[in-house]
Amino acid sequence: MAVVDRHRIMVNMLKKSAVPLSGSHLSKELGVSRQIIVQDISELKASGHNIISTPKGYIYDNSGNVSRVFKVHHEVNDTEKELNLIVDLGGEVKDVFIFHKMYNKISAMLSIASRRDASQFCDDIRTGKSVPLMTATSGYHYHTVLAKDEATLDLIEDALWEHGFLAKLTDYEPEELNESIRSRNEQSD
Repeated sequence: MAVVDRHRIMVNMLKKSAVPLSGSHLSKELGVSRQIIVQDISELKASGHNIISTPKGYIYDNSGNVSRVFKVHHEVNDTEKELNLIVDLGGEVKDVFIFHKMYNKISAMLSIASRRDASQFCDDIRTGKSVPLMTATSGYHYHTVLAKDEATLDLIEDALWEHGFLAKLTDYEPEELNESIRSRNEQSD
């Protein structure tokens, strides 16, 4: 079974279950080891799925927020503009991640939900000795964005396109990326 198919089945199982599903249960149902399940859960969380790990297993948090992964590209000095655009339209920037050819996936939690959060993050970057992850990939990076509904995510996506921040996926991008990114790219071709 392909990883993408296994992820889709796993998400459906978790969403339909009223109780936590153990790693052992998932591994038996999907015919893979518990270690593969742990890796899959980690990848699904990183791609924006609200999966909670409990002592009794994994459960999908359907508390109302939806998420979407956006691939973006811009200069470092446009970071605050990009973040403000997202939060002004009702989104929360959950994380940032890159896919580096040498180091694979590198990610960091952000939880930026307001202009104040965006300003603080950018001030910390400017005054610290750190640089944004995007500098390792020539400005290309990804954000998982949370919102109250799909319509809000659509507004954010449209605004990112309009401002030139959204980037198209390429053929060599990892399969674990959200299917909505791929379908959006196919529609815009």
